Amino acid sequence: MSVQERKQRERAERERLIVARARQLAEEQGWDAVTTRRLAESIEYSQPVLYSHFRGKREIIGAVALQGATELAAAVRAAASGTSGPRERVAALARAYLDFAERHPAVYDAIFQLDGGLAYAQEDTPEPLKDAFGALLECLGEVAGDGVHPGLFTETFWASLHGLATLTRAGRLPPEDTGPRVELLVDRLTVV
Repeated sequence: MSVQERKQRERAERERLIVARARQLAEEQGWDAVTTRRLAESIEYSQPVLYSHFRGKREIIGAVALQGATELAAAVRAAASGTSGPRERVAALARAYLDFAERHPAVYDAIFQLDGGLAYAQEDTPEPLKDAFGALLECLGEVAGDGVHPGLFTETFWASLHGLATLTRAGRLPPEDTGPRVELLVDRLTVV
């Protein structure tokens, strides 16, 4: 291995460490606790080293969002693949999505609520974000119904899931009714 390859590997490892620690701090204490000073201290690097990887907290949030989008896409695909029919796939997708939002609130916020400097629904949208939407579209497109654009249907279904996730987390919807809400959403929006 050349010196250049070793330096690139070490740089990539430092970047993974920064993102993992930022994510951990955010999940434990919220994004307000993630400051560049605190993050640099917790990974035992100086702030200039941290800034050599990320220009600031915004880019770190973006990196967490991209990692989270990859995980969300995998969770949705895994849930949908273990089902027998279209309606069951949609219900499994919805439960997996809401479960991800509940288990990883800081990551969910990085993806959908916070400004990580990422473009959404544009030509320059990063691949992990496109893939997360693609994972939803793969399952939901088949149940959109005749004459309904699969992309628009997927956006509407996703917006409904996002609303359920954020309103439940904010205490505006009782969590014990999540199951019936998912069933209602699936029953009303899917044509099988």
